[in-house]
Amino acid sequence: MSARIPTMTDKPKPQGPHVVEGEISARGRRVAIAAARFNDFIVSSLLEGAVAAWSAQDGAPDDLLIARVPGAFELPVVARKLAVSGRFDAVVALGAVIRGDTPHFEYVSGECARGLTLASLETGVPVIFGVLTVNTTEQALERAAVTGMNKGGEALTTALEMASLFQRLQQRV
Repeated sequence: MSARIPTMTDKPKPQGPHVVEGEISARGRRVAIAAARFNDFIVSSLLEGAVAAWSAQDGAPDDLLIARVPGAFELPVVARKLAVSGRFDAVVALGAVIRGDTPHFEYVSGECARGLTLASLETGVPVIFGVLTVNTTEQALERAAVTGMNKGGEALTTALEMASLFQRLQQRV
């Protein structure tokens, strides 16, 4: 019996999709954090969580830069400056906007989110939104608790994963 010779009408067997994901590791990465000073009693805990996550993922202290800004409204311009510098694989923005009795909350949180999104889209660098937008101080304190993984730590690990994903996509595209 002879082997069958493939013809032009034979279709290749379909193979599964290529799934590309990032890994969470700080080794060899450079990350910048832009952190607001306003509501520092919350943001300092977010920052502590982010630095702890960086250390837990074997990040070198010299490869993590922290830039302090006055408030959440100033985060986008500094995040964009850090991203456009070409020195960082990702940027994390940390802040806390707590709803009050005026529409100030909507303006600050909305423009902060829009500006950080634009910074990421314009530069091609992952800019991670680690800004708490909450109704009460109690909600902010809960999300910034340093016991367990706080939202600052979550934002930092998201940045590491996205930096890795971007690197892997660059190799495939």
